[in-house]
Amino acid sequence: MSKKRPLPLPLRILFGAVSSLMALSLVFVLCLAGAAAYFNAPPRAGGGLPPSLRPAQGPGFDESGSVLFEVREGESAYGVGQRLEQAGLIKSRRFWNLLSRLKKDYLKAGTYRLAVPASQTEIRAVLVEGKQILVRVTIPEGVTLKKAAAVLEGARICGAEEFLAAASNRALTDSYRVPNETMEGYLYPETYFFPAPFPAERVVRTMADTFFDRIAEIDSRALSMGREELNRIIILASIVEREYRVPDEAPVMAGVFYNRIRISMSLQSCATVEYIITELQGKPHPKVLYNSDIEMIHPYNTYVIPGLPPGPIALPGKTALDAAFHPADTPYFYFRLVDEAAGRHYFSKTLDGHIRAGALFVKGSS
Repeated sequence: MSKKRPLPLPLRILFGAVSSLMALSLVFVLCLAGAAAYFNAPPRAGGGLPPSLRPAQGPGFDESGSVLFEVREGESAYGVGQRLEQAGLIKSRRFWNLLSRLKKDYLKAGTYRLAVPASQTEIRAVLVEGKQILVRVTIPEGVTLKKAAAVLEGARICGAEEFLAAASNRALTDSYRVPNETMEGYLYPETYFFPAPFPAERVVRTMADTFFDRIAEIDSRALSMGREELNRIIILASIVEREYRVPDEAPVMAGVFYNRIRISMSLQSCATVEYIITELQGKPHPKVLYNSDIEMIHPYNTYVIPGLPPGPIALPGKTALDAAFHPADTPYFYFRLVDEAAGRHYFSKTLDGHIRAGALFVKGSS
C-alpha cells in the first residue's frame, strides 16, 4: 500500500488560511448575531416599565400600564428612534437606524399602545402596521362648534383652534354646499372613535358626512333640496335643539316657530340671545336675560329681527332635526316653561293665554 503524499506547502497554507477565515467569519457572524440580539432586546429584560422612561419625550400611559407612544406627522424614522432611546424604550437608536435602512417599510403617524418591555423589531412592527389607538369621544347634542372643539381638544383628537379653522375653511364649506361661513349646525353630534391625534379637517369631514347621512335617513328629500331651503331647516332645528326639554314637545315647538315665520312674527327665542352673548361676544353664560339683552340690535337676536337668524346656533341632533323636517300641525304661537323639573311647556294660541300661563307658573313655584 502506497504512502499518501503530503499536500504541497502552498496548498497547505491556502487551506489553513481558508479554515482560519471561515472560523473568523463564524466568530464574526456569532458576534454580530449576539450584538443584534443584545441591542434588539428591551432595555429591561426582567419585565415591567423601564426605569428611565421619561414622559416628556412623548410617551404616556393608559389604564393598563402600557406605554402610549405618538409617531408625529412628518417625523423621520431617525427622529422616532431618538425619542424611543431618550424615553428608555430601546437600547440604541443606532440599531434602530440600521433596521430602518434594512427594511423598506415606513412608520405611520399616530398614537400606539406599546406593551413593554418589547424588542425593537416588535416596536417597529406595531408602528409599521399602523393599528392606532381609537379614542371614544362624544359630542353632545346642542353644543356649538366652539364647545365641540373643546371636547375634541380635551380628548387629544385635535387642537381646538385647528378644528375651528377647518370648520370655517371656505373650500370645505363649499364642498358640502353650506351657505354659511362655518359648518355650525352641519356636524352631527354623536359618539365617534377617532385615532389620537387625527387631522382636524378629517374630523370635520367625518362629522359632516355623518350629518348628511342622518338627515337623508330623517327625510328622503333632504339631499335634493336647494341649499338655502335646507339651511333654513337646519337653522330652525338648531333653535329647537336649544329650546326643547322633552322630545315629544320638539315638533310642537317647530310648529310654533313655523307659524310665526309665516306671519312675519319674531321668533323670540332666548337661545339665540344666549348664542350672541356666549359664542359671538365670548361672555359667560347668563343666568338670566335682561331687557338690555333681548333689545340689543344684532342679526342673531330673534326678539328684534323677524324670521330666522343668519345661521345655525348649535349642532342639532336627531330629535330636533326630525322636528324641523316634520313639524307638528299646530294652532299655537306661544310656549312657556311651566314645569322646570319635568321640562314641560305650556302652548297657547294667544298672548293672553301665554301671559296667564306665566302667572300660573309663578304661583305654582312660590
